[in-house]
Amino acid sequence: MALRDLTTDYAGRGTPMFRLALKTGVLTVLTLGFYRFWMKTRMRRYYWSAIRPGGQPLEFTGRPTEMLTGFLTAVVVLAFYIGLVNLILMFLSFSLFGGDAPAYLLSFLGLVPMIFFAQYRARRYILARTRWRGIRFGLEPGVKGYVWRASLWWIVTILSAGILWPVKTFELEKYRTDRTWYGDQRFEQTGGRWSLMGAMKHVYIAAALIGAGSAAAALLEQPIWFVATAMGAAWAPLGLAHWKAESFKRLTEGKRLGEAGFRCRPRGGRIVAIYLLGGLAIAGLLIALLFALGMGIGILLSVFDPELIAQGFDDLASLAALPAWVATMAGLTAYFAAFLFWGVLREVFITMPVARHLAESTEIVNPDALNAIRQRPRDEFAEAEGFADALPLGDGI
Repeated sequence: MALRDLTTDYAGRGTPMFRLALKTGVLTVLTLGFYRFWMKTRMRRYYWSAIRPGGQPLEFTGRPTEMLTGFLTAVVVLAFYIGLVNLILMFLSFSLFGGDAPAYLLSFLGLVPMIFFAQYRARRYILARTRWRGIRFGLEPGVKGYVWRASLWWIVTILSAGILWPVKTFELEKYRTDRTWYGDQRFEQTGGRWSLMGAMKHVYIAAALIGAGSAAAALLEQPIWFVATAMGAAWAPLGLAHWKAESFKRLTEGKRLGEAGFRCRPRGGRIVAIYLLGGLAIAGLLIALLFALGMGIGILLSVFDPELIAQGFDDLASLAALPAWVATMAGLTAYFAAFLFWGVLREVFITMPVARHLAESTEIVNPDALNAIRQRPRDEFAEAEGFADALPLGDGI
């Protein structure tokens, strides 16, 4: 009997995510970042287990010690590479040009391929440590091909003023997808390189309104044209949400796993609402938190130095006269509010709702074909995703 299409359930909840993100975030801060590898592992395990195609949860089997070892290895390699290359470039720059500007430019350009290298290796590690129904995913070696393709397509995209961003996105995703495996079955990314252009149409409209409005206002010296600029600025977030939803839909439905495929129906309006309402909720909670912490510091000041409160603060000079421990406490408060609680609230109000929507809008078509898939060998990594951690690539799940 043929199986019906498998829908995807999402079991994640806001309260458990808040507790997990807050606990791991506090431990990361208290350990000066050392705990971040355990934090990333625990967060991924929660997200993976919450996504359940056909009721069967994904599994993340990575270990924090792998990430820590990979990070330390990557730091040593990058320190040697960057130090040696920068020393040579600086010498040549002063010798040939009499200044250090060319050295800094070439140093940055030389680091870009390392970023692409880190991205591909990080994805390969994550897939190798992901399982569904007990069967591993994998990404075959191909980092050299990815690096030169990514470098080329980024150059083309920059020269086109961003117009060819959808083409770059498709080409790089196709390269990765065509080398991705689930068990002993290879994925395939179907579709053409121009297939994502329509998904970007609202971004193009917003950019055209902003550019045309600003240019007309400057050339004709008529401020009324800034209305078009404002319309474009308001249209841009909607266009980005439409791009996120529509590009995800087209890329997902273009993936094939043998005879199995995918159906996807994300809604751009829903993603806009998540970002808008989530951003408002985060801003409100952070303001309330800062107010509460300020009140707490004020209470402490009134206990330890009542005269300071009675005098009040008339100008910046009086604020500068505060005791050193007050300034330290205020700095720590700002740090926690800006980095720790922002990250925690972002996971609860934005990242998890978006993950829920994208997961629940995706179905597996013709799941009978998955029954013939068998296990693949475990992929080992010397540096895990250490280069991605060592380079400024963010901490996206």
